Amino acid sequence: MKELNGINYLERKPKKALDKNPLLLLIHGYGSNEQDLFSFADDIPDEFHVISVQGIHTLSLGMYAWYEIDFVNMQKFNNVPQAIESRNKLVEFIDEITSKENLDKENVTVFGFSQGAILSYSIAMNYPEKVKNIACLSGYPEMDFIGEINPEKDYSKLNFFISHGIEDMVIPIEWAQKSKPFLDNLNIKNQYHEYRSGHGLVPQNYFDLMKWLKEI
Repeated sequence: MKELNGINYLERKPKKALDKNPLLLLIHGYGSNEQDLFSFADDIPDEFHVISVQGIHTLSLGMYAWYEIDFVNMQKFNNVPQAIESRNKLVEFIDEITSKENLDKENVTVFGFSQGAILSYSIAMNYPEKVKNIACLSGYPEMDFIGEINPEKDYSKLNFFISHGIEDMVIPIEWAQKSKPFLDNLNIKNQYHEYRSGHGLVPQNYFDLMKWLKEI
């Protein structure tokens, strides 16, 4: 485990050296940890420098979050200040890790699952110059974290892969279905996929994700 800018992380260095290798950042969901998505590393193309980050809020041993969720008081379902803080820390982390490892700042890919996917939307929509390819898995665009869309921002290079289970009992499919029209209205390139699954990735979802990654 390493640490940078107050964020703990695991890494798989590139197996294929380039002048400037691309970064692939993995952001886990609520109650998970940096080991979860790091299991993808063996299937990720050799040129990527893979980083899996750990949530900055500890829930219990081995369980972390990027922001707290109130499961009782629906008026304050998400802790918005914590989410914004985590988003901004992740953006700073991207800047610092790309400088530290001499990575390609113009070719940053982010995979986010659940809470990590929700933050990935917020990163891309607020800092489109910091990321290029975004995979949002079992998440949705939370407007409280995205804020007002700035027409001055350049979203033209963004490319999204979105996937969701139609039987998801944690984040309803209807929430995820808002993502495609949201991105289409901004002329942002995207693929949207639904699977007969719950809150997780079935083999076909994983296959489609890796296919997308290898084609970008």
